[in-house]
Amino acid sequence: MTLLADTLVSTPDDSATTVLPYEYLHTRNWNRATNAIVRTDTQRWRHADGSGREVTRRAPDLQGVHHQPTRDEQELFDAAEPTTIRYRPGELATHLPDVFPSDTDTLIARLVPPELAAEPTYPRLLVDRVVAMASHHHLDPQQRAATLQVLAAVPGITYQGLTTDLAGRTGMSFHVVAEQSTSSLVIDPTNGQVLSAEERVDSLRPGLFTYVLIVARGRAGTDRDPASHS
Repeated sequence: MTLLADTLVSTPDDSATTVLPYEYLHTRNWNRATNAIVRTDTQRWRHADGSGREVTRRAPDLQGVHHQPTRDEQELFDAAEPTTIRYRPGELATHLPDVFPSDTDTLIARLVPPELAAEPTYPRLLVDRVVAMASHHHLDPQQRAATLQVLAAVPGITYQGLTTDLAGRTGMSFHVVAEQSTSSLVIDPTNGQVLSAEERVDSLRPGLFTYVLIVARGRAGTDRDPASHS
């Protein structure tokens, strides 16, 4: 992962911040809620001032938590009724630190308080913060390289080889086991972008906890345009 951080390539939208002021993210999420899995498709346009727009579509909930997301489910999102929410400046939250340091140790401390480093949940917390940034923002090459260095420093992270995500994209698979849960990430082997992430728990109620598929990301000229590249 450290090698990828040093050699990742840029995407066409990485240099389009000025002419395309909106970040665009299209994600599909499977999240546990008590004894069901909630399935949500979200398209989000976010301006640097915290304004923007979200369009969400929700597929029918699945009862129980023993579920593995499949490609077939994606048609359900397309058929669902959209709900649109507009955000004024400052209303659409950011998942990035106020200052994005290039030093790995400093960035780690900004993401998760150092006093939690001895906790069993610490590896999972680090992974969760990286996934939150990657699934809510179009990270530039320097930010992607920095987050890869954070992942490389996660205690116990292991490389599982190449795999294919729900969108049919090939990526590098990484696993982290921490406090009765397994977190998995699929990362693009050329540009270092997180393609998907999953957490499964092995506690008293084992099963899926969360899965996020990042369908598309990029930059857009307005809060209605699709990303120029995905």
